[in-house]
Amino acid sequence: MGFAATLRNESIFKTGIARPAAFAANHAAGVVYIVDDDDLVRGALASLLRSIDLEVRAFGSAEQFLAAPKIARPACLVLDVRLRGQSGLALQKCLREKECAAMPIVFMTGHGDIAMTVEAMKAGAMDFLTKPFRDQDMIDAVVAALERDARRLATDSSLVELRGRWASLTPREREVLTHVASGLMNKQIAGIMGIAEVTVKIHRGQAMRKMNVRTVADLVRTTDALGVKPASAK
Repeated sequence: MGFAATLRNESIFKTGIARPAAFAANHAAGVVYIVDDDDLVRGALASLLRSIDLEVRAFGSAEQFLAAPKIARPACLVLDVRLRGQSGLALQKCLREKECAAMPIVFMTGHGDIAMTVEAMKAGAMDFLTKPFRDQDMIDAVVAALERDARRLATDSSLVELRGRWASLTPREREVLTHVASGLMNKQIAGIMGIAEVTVKIHRGQAMRKMNVRTVADLVRTTDALGVKPASAK
């Protein structure tokens, strides 16, 4: 029995699908892109994922997907590895060079082999499902992909905020904090910079407030996240 028939007759329109334990209401803010050139499969998958309150955008080809605008929200791509025109693996390679390169991909195929799976996973695919698959397997894979993308976006947003705070510092404040993060005391920093210790304390206090950090440990984690290299004593 072909996959489309399996979808119609056995699984995809069943009721009572169990949401994964980790499924939260905010996943409804995510979007799932489907690329499959089989109309029945594409429609059935879209119905399945919409049944758990996910927004779905479905496309019949890689070219259609690439031409469509992308939504700035947690997202994942459910992608058939074998497509008319550009293949799923070729699309994956293309996405690595575009803004949506980090979008998690769940591959599906009715003709998969070990080499194809290895190639997709090495290139960053999150999962690889062989048709016919259980509805629950697809739901679990999609929810996990959305969770990962939500974490990525949160991290990216946090880094943007941290970079903004770092940019708000004066050159002298950045220099002081770099020395503090290297483990130097105020007196040592004053000697290196050729300024009074009280001036170091003032710059340090102002900079720590601007960066919204309370302890040296917090500062070290922040500078590590920003990729700020430790200062070296002269």
